[in-house]
Amino acid sequence: MAKNESRVIVGLKCTKCGYMIRPTTKNKKNTTDKLELNKYCPKCRETVTFKESKLK
Repeated sequence: MAKNESRVIVGLKCTKCGYMIRPTTKNKKNTTDKLELNKYCPKCRETVTFKESKLK
């Protein structure tokens, strides 16, 4: 089976406190700009916007 080369692993970082949540994948061919998702932040204890960042 062929491995899908268009998917990359990215991290999501809270815009309010900077908390990094688990890594997720995105298709770099379809989504060329940075990923932004509304997720629950356990540190802030509310739903905030998470932006794509590099994994360390």
